[in-house]
Amino acid sequence: MAQAAEAAERYEDMSRFMRKLVQWTNSTEPKQTLTVEERNLLSVAYKNVIGSRRASWRTLTSYAQDNEGKFDALVTQALSQVEQELKSICTDILELLETILIANVGEAASDVEESKVFFLKMAGDYYRYLAECVTDQGHDKKASSYYGQAYTVAQTTLPTTHPVRLGLALNYSVCYYEILKDKAEACKLAKAAFDNAIQELDKLPEEQYKDSTLIMQLLRDNLTLWTSGDVDGDEN
Repeated sequence: MAQAAEAAERYEDMSRFMRKLVQWTNSTEPKQTLTVEERNLLSVAYKNVIGSRRASWRTLTSYAQDNEGKFDALVTQALSQVEQELKSICTDILELLETILIANVGEAASDVEESKVFFLKMAGDYYRYLAECVTDQGHDKKASSYYGQAYTVAQTTLPTTHPVRLGLALNYSVCYYEILKDKAEACKLAKAAFDNAIQELDKLPEEQYKDSTLIMQLLRDNLTLWTSGDVDGDEN
């Protein structure tokens, strides 16, 4: 049903189906975790649902700034609605991640370390999305904490060219730049990830080549932007 919902671009439905699947894995004995395909379906579902709200929030924020106080009440009301939707979506997926998916990795996953990095990164992503619009509740610190935990595991268990490790480095560096306002650390992290991966590119498995090289290109693009001016970077 999640696959059918994705084909129909009904991402709210897709996220509901994936939530049911995650809850089911937690009710079995022994507990199960998601396969790589199921993991990707979960990521796609929530990324599309949250993506439209993030785009709306940024557009409305920019609109308010450009119009210098005009329509303040209306724009504020619209922003409030979008923020509530965004917080609801983030709370939903973070509950699944923190209470089920991250907790179950150690006992159920066949690819324990890759799954751990994937879900810790995902928790970092959604706390980062919260931190974009809610700046006074410590979401930035939680995002940094989850990214840091994921990066520690990734550095010791995943190849430098692995797409999950590269995607983590990409988003962690964006968090440093946009949320933590640490340009130097953002550039340092992105450059290290790119340089380490380029040295091992000849060892990259064929099935990972497209995903990994795409993320490497995004890392390089962000470095170019960040060192030439204050521009928001891309993420995975």
